[in-house]
Amino acid sequence: MTFAVTEACIRCKYTDCVAVCPVDCFYEGENMLVIHPDECIDCGVCEPECPAEAIIADTAEGAVRWVELNAKYAALWPNISDAKDPPPDAEDFNGKPDKFENHFSPQPAIEPAN
Repeated sequence: MTFAVTEACIRCKYTDCVAVCPVDCFYEGENMLVIHPDECIDCGVCEPECPAEAIIADTAEGAVRWVELNAKYAALWPNISDAKDPPPDAEDFNGKPDKFENHFSPQPAIEPAN
């Protein structure tokens, strides 16, 4: 079993889940996070930490789509192991419908210049 991040994360990108993950299985895109399904140990500590309720078990209805999307982008995006501040407009997007169709970005997270 594994957990997956759904469209509820898009444009919210809270990282409370990242802070509690014991195996650092989160990967960061430009405007959402994903979980690497082969790295997730199914401990479940991330799910209740998400303010956007964007994390579901792979046994939840409709989860197959999200597990596949998480696997695809975990292979492309950089790993994230530390919590970060959410985007300034995160609360404006929390709970909005149809975020995947309207706001998903396949781009990886933009690394800050050193």
